[in-house]
Amino acid sequence: MFKKGLAIIIGSIFVAFAINFFIIPNHLLDGGIIGIGLLAKYMFGVRPGLTIILLSIPLYVIAFYYKRVYFYNGIHGLLVSSFFIDLFRPVSSWNPEGGPIVVGAVIGGVLIGTGVGIMLLNDISTGGSELLALIISNITAINAGILIFWIDCFVLLIGSFIIPKVTIFYSACMVITIAFTTSIIIKNFSYKKRSS
Repeated sequence: MFKKGLAIIIGSIFVAFAINFFIIPNHLLDGGIIGIGLLAKYMFGVRPGLTIILLSIPLYVIAFYYKRVYFYNGIHGLLVSSFFIDLFRPVSSWNPEGGPIVVGAVIGGVLIGTGVGIMLLNDISTGGSELLALIISNITAINAGILIFWIDCFVLLIGSFIIPKVTIFYSACMVITIAFTTSIIIKNFSYKKRSS
């Protein structure tokens, strides 16, 4: 329980810091439920963390009936990471111009991928898309990082109609970085867990 709690907190800090320091100031778009939360912020000025919680409810209902452990582990990850995303809002003022967008996309992608990877290793998700990826991965044995990548691509496709194309290009670079980082962490550390 302590290990899972620590994974939730550390992973959430990685994700929340990256979103508020790199992603929001550069108007980048993540994929999945987080990406939809960011779209809601850019379009309507609403808090992305709260949006993520509301949009994730249907998938958590599915998880409750499919595999309760995903529900119980995931609900904590969802609530804590969403809370941290909104709590870390002042961090955006530390980098109001966003800096070089390519740097924000790469570093932000590595940080989010690390945070998501840490949580997925402990069967914890930050929102609906990661939870959906965990369920599908459990059924098909497809790497959860690859599944998240395809879900993210779908959200980027929707976002391409809403935000400027140059931002979509760098957002796509970020999503690839997130997927690559998440996959590396899951592959390397899950192998070490099985070996020990």
